[in-house]
Amino acid sequence: MGKVTIGFSMSLDGFVAGLNDGVDKPLGEGGANLFKWYSLGAPAQKNLEEGVRLKLSKEETAKLKDSSRMVGALVYGRRTFDISHAWDGKHPLDVPMVIITHHIPQEWVKPGSPFTFVTDGVENAIRKAKAIAGEKAVALGSASIVQQGIQLGLVDEIHIDLVPVLLGGGVRLFEKLGKVPIELEITNMEEGLGVTHLDYRIVK
Repeated sequence: MGKVTIGFSMSLDGFVAGLNDGVDKPLGEGGANLFKWYSLGAPAQKNLEEGVRLKLSKEETAKLKDSSRMVGALVYGRRTFDISHAWDGKHPLDVPMVIITHHIPQEWVKPGSPFTFVTDGVENAIRKAKAIAGEKAVALGSASIVQQGIQLGLVDEIHIDLVPVLLGGGVRLFEKLGKVPIELEITNMEEGLGVTHLDYRIVK
């Protein structure tokens, strides 16, 4: 089985979305600043996936494509699913998704749907995602799911794209973590254009 990872663009004060995020404003107030670094490079770089065009350096484009290829399944909460309008049926990474929900949206229960719905918690959702991903990684994609995954001791690696902005409020990635401190090992650190890439392994 592959590793369980998380990867977010995050402000210096620890937020992955601004205040008042919702269906009409998915990234919240000022949250778009977290992804400005995606468009600071040369415009000639290739798409990450079809329909997702990025303007990154050659090095960052290659790194992002390589890390994306390592992901075999994603786990999201229902709120993110709704805010993202179900990604119009296809996530930019184009991999299967496990969605944690209390109520299954029946319109997405059909042949060819990329979604598997789980109603019995984060641990079971990650278990299902691992079975889907095989030897590839499972990536957790909602802040609340990340926090629960860390509490359960199920997260192996943390990848943060640290953006030089202070949002002052919003969706904080690291809170309600359960038993702390949680020891991390730095595995990589790189300066990019408008971003610092930080990779950690959770010491278990």
